[in-house]
Amino acid sequence: MRAAVYDDYTRDPGDVTVREVAEPKLFPGSVLVEVKAAGVNPVDWKAMAGYLDSIITPIFPVIPGWDVAGVVVAVGPDTPEYAVGDEVMAYARKDMLADGTFAERVAVPARSVARKPAGLSWEQAGGLPLAGATALRVLDSLGDLDGATLLVHGAAGGVGSLAVQIAVARGARVIGTASEPNHEYLRSLGAEPVTYGDGVADRILSVAGGPVDAVADFVGGQLDTTLAVLRDGGRHASIADGSVAEHGGRYIWVRPDGAELDRLAELVDRGQLTVEVAQTFPLEGVADAFRASASGHTRGKLVIVP
Repeated sequence: MRAAVYDDYTRDPGDVTVREVAEPKLFPGSVLVEVKAAGVNPVDWKAMAGYLDSIITPIFPVIPGWDVAGVVVAVGPDTPEYAVGDEVMAYARKDMLADGTFAERVAVPARSVARKPAGLSWEQAGGLPLAGATALRVLDSLGDLDGATLLVHGAAGGVGSLAVQIAVARGARVIGTASEPNHEYLRSLGAEPVTYGDGVADRILSVAGGPVDAVADFVGGQLDTTLAVLRDGGRHASIADGSVAEHGGRYIWVRPDGAELDRLAELVDRGQLTVEVAQTFPLEGVADAFRASASGHTRGKLVIVP
């Protein structure tokens, strides 16, 4: 089968090449998925650069990609949950950096898989798992948000925009930081936008009418602002700044969990969650997708379509 691969750690996206690789092996409790779409996440190019070497072992050549949406084309032994022809999605991260989703087919543990919501295109479903599960896990860590005022740092990004929608569905008043060109987009999601940069804490307090109840940080480097606007006893969590744990916050790393994806699918089915796709790329465009992701200026998801 064809796949995008890199042969060693590298910071040059141009080192990703497309070539023929061995077919995935189906282990017990797994499904073989024909990839229709695979979301691009910053962790993909960060892993390629070796930034995760202290916590995950690579087996070169590596096929990048942890998000997938596609059709089940085979099932491993003792996998009664799924059948050939099922439309599914998954956060397909495994214990080693090896056979990812930027390929024509990928084997995924059934415990990581959920059924694709009918209300999402392949591209939208391919971009949902990692970002959506991350948003869900962060918001879960903040407790009951019904009637609370929540600040979202990086609200227009791939994870932040999903967190805004989930929080609104939970009854929160959401204030989101973003650049001015994204303010109308945030309003369409149900958030009150605030421009980031110098003086952002004062602007947040002004919009909120005082300290906020909870903060979700999806960009990092925001701890001072968080502490300046958070009420006494408020809750905060970050996916990008481990130091929050030293200040009463929670540092979140999402886990592959099909049950969490089922919860996201329910929100989609109720019309409370959707995924904005910024751009799609073929396998030969993975390098361009990595460059776009690393630029930090993309609104919505970048998606590989083999």
